[in-house]
Formats: sequence, structure tokens, C-alpha cells
Amino acid sequence: MASSGDSTRAILFALGANLAIAVAKGVAAYFTRSSAMLAETVHSLADCGNQLLLLLGMKQATRPASPEYPLGHGKAVYFWSFLVAVMLFTVGGMFSLYEGIHKFQHPEPLRQWWWAAGVLAFGIAAESVSMRAALQEIDKTRGEASLWQWFRHSRQSELVVIFGEDLAALCGLCFALVAVLLTVVTGNPLWDAIGTIAIGALLIVVAVLVAIEVKAMLIGQSMDPQRQARMREFLASRPEVARILSLITLQLGKEAMVSVHLQMREAHDAQALVDQINAIERALKREFPDVRWSFFEPDLKPTPSALA
Repeated sequence: MASSGDSTRAILFALGANLAIAVAKGVAAYFTRSSAMLAETVHSLADCGNQLLLLLGMKQATRPASPEYPLGHGKAVYFWSFLVAVMLFTVGGMFSLYEGIHKFQHPEPLRQWWWAAGVLAFGIAAESVSMRAALQEIDKTRGEASLWQWFRHSRQSELVVIFGEDLAALCGLCFALVAVLLTVVTGNPLWDAIGTIAIGALLIVVAVLVAIEVKAMLIGQSMDPQRQARMREFLASRPEVARILSLITLQLGKEAMVSVHLQMREAHDAQALVDQINAIERALKREFPDVRWSFFEPDLKPTPSALA
């Protein structure tokens, strides 16, 4: 993975797009009585709230460390990201399923369907702009990895959530547009209900996938594998280091903690050993600026229990 993407920019693009779309969808749902449009209105409003929660989480994550929170508040953004995934599942997915099943049992004809089609086309265009902004930030951090690999290994929970929301919103809009057009062409209002159920199922799948990834960060994941491998290579290349016995990293929002057990090359005295450790630590933090806390345990001889 390369450098971090600008999550705030992606969130603001998504917030602006969803706010405009929610208003347009609500007007269209009122005139058309489309359940798919109503589901999409609720989805967009929920997304606006979700993005505000992500901004709140990012704000809280910047609070400084204290005696009570010695490693800072960086993981606060993971909590709020997980809460957003839960809301995406319940408010978006479950409501859409409920509305779709209700309309399936009690179908109603669409009224003034061109409202729905126009608003959905506008929504697809707006969400495409939001998705483009999110992908631009993702490209800054994923390097040569595929989108799926980035999604599985990223430690930027808020960017993972925004990508999931944008993807679900864009696909949901397409589902809704197809459902409305099929209803008009066939004259069968059940297509509208089927579209609503498809939107709900899509939101639930995306919410579960996002929740799985954020849960792992919340519990306590290492730095992403590629970055940790680079750190191991960097430490192994230092002239003071004979062998890396163990390397443990912990991602704490935008910052990280590192614990290293190293077999050092022979030092003349204790002061020389301390100087070597300090030199390694300064170089490590220059190379990896997100490392806020580092703990070094030196060894002059390998121990039987040391990890390679």
C-alpha cells in the first residue's frame, strides 16, 4: 500500500451527493408512490447521517493521548465506522426488505413514473461523482493491489465505509431505475417490489462485508501486510541489526505502535547499545511517520524462543 488517502475529501463528496439525491428522491417518491424510490430516499438520508458520524469519529480520533488513554484515541474512528455499518444494515437494508415485501403483498401502480426515472438518472450521475472521488483517494493508498485486496487489507476504516456506501448506493440506484422501467414497460407493479427487495439485499451484503473488515480493526489489527513487510526490510537493512527476532505492529487509526525484538551487533558498552537503539528509532520514524509509539528490546545473542 502507498500513502494514505484523504478520507475527509471522500466523505464530504459523499455527503454532498447524498444530501442532494435524498431531496430529489423524496420529491419523486411522493409523486410516484414508488417503494423503490422510497427505499432509496431512506437510504440516502441514512447515508448523510452515516457520513456525519464518520466525520465525528475522525474528529474524536485526533484527541491527544492522556494517562487514561496512553495510546491516544485513534481507534475511535473504528467504533463510529462499525456503527455506520450497523446502520447501513438496519436502516438501509432491513427497511428496504420490509418495504419491498410489503409492496409485494400489496402492489400499487406507479404514478408519474418519469419523476422517478429522472431523479434516478440524476442520482446515478451524482453518485458517480462521489464514487470517483472515493476511488481517487483509494488509488493513493492501494498501490498495485486490486480493489478487493485493498478492501481486505486497508486500515482506513472510514474510507472502507465510504467506498462500500458509494458502491451500494450506485448499484441500488441502478436497481431502482431498472425496476421502475420494467414496471412501466410491463404494467406489472411487482417489478417495483422486486427492485426494492434487491436494494435491501444489496445493502445487507455490503454492510456485512464492511462490518467484518471494521470489526477486525476495532479488535486490533497490525499495519497492513505490505507496509509491515517494508518495515521488516528496513530494520533488517540497518547496520546495527544482526537479526529481527520479532516485529509486532498495531494500527491505531492514522497512527501506529511498533514493538521490535532485535538481535544487535556487538556493542562495546551499554551506552553504545543505547545509541544504536536511538538511531534505529529515529530512522524508523522518519521512514514511517505514522509510527507514534515504538518499543525496542535488544538482544546480543539469539534466544531459543525468539521468533524469526
